[in-house]
Amino acid sequence: MTHSRLMKKFEIVVGTPHLNHLIELLENTGVRGYTIIKNIGDLNVDDACYTDNVSLAEENVVVILACKEDLARKVINELHPAMRGFDGLCLISDCYI
Repeated sequence: MTHSRLMKKFEIVVGTPHLNHLIELLENTGVRGYTIIKNIGDLNVDDACYTDNVSLAEENVVVILACKEDLARKVINELHPAMRGFDGLCLISDCYI
């Protein structure tokens, strides 16, 4: 990895109704690039939700992005309080790009 840079990778899972608010939050912090994966089901402790289940009222999306440490701190500061309302999940890890 001669020319790679250490960055922070965010994997954010939220319900589809919260996607626009999440994107607005990310763009307000200066994030300009991200990947969105739609129609994600999940399995949690209380119940199972599958994307092929017609009774599934709310589907999830995953937003993946990578950014430098200084921008990652801004994202964390804005995202942390918002995640309570999103009722979602955010995983942050180091990555090399």
